[in-house]
Amino acid sequence: MVNIARLTSRTDLRRLVFTLSVGAVGGALFFALNMPLAWMMGAMVFTTTASMMGARLYVLPSLRGLMVTVLGILLGSAFTPDILEQATHWPITLAAMLLYIVVATGMLYWYFRKLFGYDKVTAYFSATPGGLSEMTIVGGAFGGDDRTIALVHGSRILLVVLVIPFWFRFTQDGGAGVSFTGPSLLDSAPIDIGILVLGAVVGTLIGKFLRLPAYRLVGPMVATAAMQIAGVTESVPPYEIVFVAQVVVGSAIGARFAGIALQRIFRTMAASAGATVLLLVCTVGFTLALVPLSGMGFAPLTLAFAPGGLAEMSLIAISLGIETAFVATHHVARVVMIVIGVPLVFRTKQRVTAGNRTDSGR
Repeated sequence: MVNIARLTSRTDLRRLVFTLSVGAVGGALFFALNMPLAWMMGAMVFTTTASMMGARLYVLPSLRGLMVTVLGILLGSAFTPDILEQATHWPITLAAMLLYIVVATGMLYWYFRKLFGYDKVTAYFSATPGGLSEMTIVGGAFGGDDRTIALVHGSRILLVVLVIPFWFRFTQDGGAGVSFTGPSLLDSAPIDIGILVLGAVVGTLIGKFLRLPAYRLVGPMVATAAMQIAGVTESVPPYEIVFVAQVVVGSAIGARFAGIALQRIFRTMAASAGATVLLLVCTVGFTLALVPLSGMGFAPLTLAFAPGGLAEMSLIAISLGIETAFVATHHVARVVMIVIGVPLVFRTKQRVTAGNRTDSGR
């Protein structure tokens, strides 16, 4: 038994090294070509392609979790002391986020049921505009097809992260930036690094204790933001560490498609592509309606409502220099609303349906 465990561990290690190597090559190439969000986009494209060609890719969950923590620190560093004044305009858009989730979920539920014949549970948990891990777990527990749910959400994130940066890069004057630029590791003071690490550790522990969704990202982000707003530090993570984090997160997205039959990937991605188009249309509609009501610009509102992953969309905001705190806060709110509200609505509907059956049987 011990030998098998060691063999498995070595196999996983080899797969991990290979996966990150593929991701790093893709990131370096995209960086050399001056692509937007180069290190994450390149890693994602190369590892997704390798997965679909049959490569057995693997990213250690704990490693991704550690890199997500780095991104949480990075997002928290975007919260400056003057952010509190700006936040007075956010309740309108945060309330609109709840309406967006309801409209989007209802629209995609119909789409998956009528056009692709998904069962009710699979269609419902595939329809939410966020919450990949949580919807996969909860949907599977309620009897849905968890592989399909995971593939739909994974494809959605992949497609949105591919489309949004290029769209902003070539259509928006404010979206010309290509990547995060911060201090070098060699130029960062040990005390500044120590403060950021302390905030990450404390934030992660508190986030886990409070059972926050995506606590590895949200906890460090909140802790770092609190220190930034309080004036304790103005430090940001060194760019070398941020680039490594981007490679790991991008590679993890591509590795999700490893070991899945190519036919199933294409079929699910086709369904997800149509759903993603509908979500982006919905996003633009809400954005256009909210611009005059909220006083926010088209670009930050689009990024705030775009149906990508929390970490990925926030990274895009940083890369493009577009209201990172606003975008990150709205994506955290989106995930919280989905993780809490979607299962609650499903359970309530089940109880009401069961109650009606009982009453009709009397």
